[in-house]
Order: sequence, then C-alpha cells, then structure tokens
Amino acid sequence: MRTPFLLLFLVFLAGCATSYQPKSFSGGYSETRLREDIFKVSFKGNGYTSRERAADFALLRSAELALENGFRYFIIVSSEKDSSVSSYTDPSTSHTTATAYGSGRHAYGNATTTTYGGNTYYISKPGATNTILCFKEKSENDALVLEAQFIAKSIRGKYGIPK
Repeated sequence: MRTPFLLLFLVFLAGCATSYQPKSFSGGYSETRLREDIFKVSFKGNGYTSRERAADFALLRSAELALENGFRYFIIVSSEKDSSVSSYTDPSTSHTTATAYGSGRHAYGNATTTTYGGNTYYISKPGATNTILCFKEKSENDALVLEAQFIAKSIRGKYGIPK
C-alpha cells in the first residue's frame, strides 16, 4: 500500500526541471572558494533538466558569486559538463485467467497469463562546473572577460528568475 504512494510522491517531485536554488536533494548549485578571487561553481540537475539549463545555471551562479564578493568581471578558467545516469525498473504483475470443464473421465481447460510492468527507465541528470577567476577591473586586451552584471541579468531574463 505504501509503495504506490511513495512512487507517486517521487514522480511528483521529479516532475519539474531543477529550479535555480542552492543544492538540495533535487539538485541545485554549490560553490567552493579556492582563493580570494577563484571559485569552483557547480550546478546539478534532475532528470528533467536539460544540459543547456544546467550550464546556464552554473554560469548564473558564477556571475552572482563574483558580484557578491565585490568583483565586476570574471573569466571561466575551466568548464566541465557531465551527466549521471540512473535507472528505475517498475514492478511487474502477472494475472492468470483459466477455464476448465470436464467430460467423463477427462478434464479440459486453458489458461492465459498477462504480465504488466517490469519496464526499465533510464534517467540522465546533467551537471556543469565552472572554475572562475574574478576581477574588479577589466583588462582592455582580454576578450574572454565576462561582465558579471550583464551575465546575471541575461540568464535571469532567459528563465524568468527574479532578482
């Protein structure tokens, strides 16, 4: 009796892509400060999160982290995209229908068995990690320098995330 309700609850929780949030059991962002101006920023999604969304949310958190720490610009020193894959097999159930009749000393019959379930589903959960180097001032010669405020505003607008 508990299994159907637990399964329904889990399906309800997984029904939406991971939102932009700190890391929880359903995914989200996390960061580690490696130096005063270097951060490692990760975002992990659930099975309904696209790779693009995971990469965008890692970039958004990178921009916000730079701004929160007094930096206006940053460079992505390294970027990694990954996926973890898990599987789920639903339970199988069999139902047999039989008929029998007798004639004299003989019995005759037939039976049909139908099996439901036993399907395996594969779930891919994308992730993205950026290592960023932050700056207070932009170097005129570096085309790879990103403006944190612009990136944050752009990605928030794309996904309708309020500030």
